[in-house]
Amino acid sequence: MYRRIKQIIKSTPTMEGTGVRLKRVFGYHQVPLFDPFLLLDHFGSGNPDDYIKGFPWHPHRGIETVTYMIRGAVEHGDSIGNTGVINSGDIQWMTAGNGIIHQEMPKVYKGMMQGFQLWVNLPSNHKMIEPRYRGIRADQIPTISLENDITIKIISGKVNKTIGPVRDLVVNVEYLDVSIPANIQFNHPVMNDYRAFVYIFEGNGFFDEHSNKLIERGNCIIYKDGDKIRIKAGDQGIRFLLISGKPIGETIAWSGPIVMNTQEELAIAFEEYQNGTFIKNR
Repeated sequence: MYRRIKQIIKSTPTMEGTGVRLKRVFGYHQVPLFDPFLLLDHFGSGNPDDYIKGFPWHPHRGIETVTYMIRGAVEHGDSIGNTGVINSGDIQWMTAGNGIIHQEMPKVYKGMMQGFQLWVNLPSNHKMIEPRYRGIRADQIPTISLENDITIKIISGKVNKTIGPVRDLVVNVEYLDVSIPANIQFNHPVMNDYRAFVYIFEGNGFFDEHSNKLIERGNCIIYKDGDKIRIKAGDQGIRFLLISGKPIGETIAWSGPIVMNTQEELAIAFEEYQNGTFIKNR
């Protein structure tokens, strides 16, 4: 059964870090609509003043952060010794677990810098696992071509026989970057019990075979249940993120960069951050 649209959410301008202008696709106010996903930010600008101040050192606990650069570069450093640059087309998949402190500092880019950060929740029995960092280069992410010049970059999950490089996840997530030429139709299977959404960042398209509503870039489509998705590109063609994962279905206590299950756990996390015992793995 093809999935129908449950809700359309328009991304909204906001400011994060020390003055980074971005678009929040969804976040705190949409919980638990996107479970197991907590937040999606779309950042980017042709003006370095909109992003250069970046995200200096800050903590995370209880979640995974996924940074995907379309164009540009972000320097990364963290409390477990990882350093490097996330360049155009690269992915950083960071499991904060029991606690990590990191910074993400965009570099000046000539042109339109653009990328995304997704937060994936961790279930209660994995909130306090050891932190893990995975940096995936653009050339490690497979791109497959389907009929009618449809292309898919597979970050995690499987399309036909091709599997993305991010594997062995706590919460099983399919993360695809899909491009469809104008007026071409795309069909894709999705696990029936997974939450699935699409975020359009180029072009426009139709996302429900029972509706003739043309949906433009900057919109997020969250789907009802079903085992297939059908999308038809509009006359501009379309490029979007297609992300799905199995809901966790647990209570959430969330403040800033830390997401736990109870207010008590949340209070402990911030107390440990203040007294210097936040990092468990040195």
